[in-house]
Amino acid sequence: MDKHRRKFLKIAGASVVAGIGAPAIIKLTATPALASGQGVAAAGHEAAPAAEHGGQGGHGEEAPQGVRLGMVIDLRKFNERPELLDAAIATCIAVHNIPEFPNSKDEVKWIWKAPFSGVFPEHSSQHSAKKITGNPAVSLCNHCDEPPCVRACPTQATFRNSANGIVAMDYHRCIGCRFCMAACPYGSRSFNWYDPRPYIKKYNKDFPSRMKGVVEKCNFCSERLALGQEPACVEACQGTGAITFGDLNDPNSGVRRLLDKEFSIQRKPSIGSKPSVFYIV
Repeated sequence: MDKHRRKFLKIAGASVVAGIGAPAIIKLTATPALASGQGVAAAGHEAAPAAEHGGQGGHGEEAPQGVRLGMVIDLRKFNERPELLDAAIATCIAVHNIPEFPNSKDEVKWIWKAPFSGVFPEHSSQHSAKKITGNPAVSLCNHCDEPPCVRACPTQATFRNSANGIVAMDYHRCIGCRFCMAACPYGSRSFNWYDPRPYIKKYNKDFPSRMKGVVEKCNFCSERLALGQEPACVEACQGTGAITFGDLNDPNSGVRRLLDKEFSIQRKPSIGSKPSVFYIV
């Protein structure tokens, strides 16, 4: 068993996925938790206040408990090798049966390219180096500690799993109101205006397709984590250091070691959503 597989088996164990949006049971290093599908009270969602990133609590604060999954994206690596981002996007599309509609206004996006100024509007790009602002940035769901989308959803179709920090979705509960899309400050949710199945180029039987009239987004590849695998985008960039994934609450994890060493920024930190995705520029 290689080092990468051991690392993710430590984070998540066996999973059972039945049907579209059905519960996926994930065994974490801290405690078993449901990735999706049951009511908030039953599944223990938002059972405890979210911890600050990195586990560096202030005076009188307890150290964070359990698993807190997060991602570090090194834009320098993508700027040096643009094909890496194309590979990450293509892999995500293939693994998650993301439809490719002919009209760009109907696009369904889990991870995608966007201008630096659009991804980081709070960070001035005036007179910034062209190697930073002249290249696209990576955008995806930020899996926030305080997700506005969860507060906006009237059916609990989207929720934050307090056991690992993933903001998950139950497609069966989604009524297509798009309140979560309006609430998301990162534009990280897409709506299926049409039946997506005819627009899936090659169907992956290991992940359920969605349906017309529901919202979808990045799920941090929770179904892959449950099998001890890395997220698809991380695997596509393996060995390059472009994307690092792991437990933000573990001071010895790769993400924490990287954040302790490198300067990083987050998207729209002033709104207080506490994103789990960090960027090295």
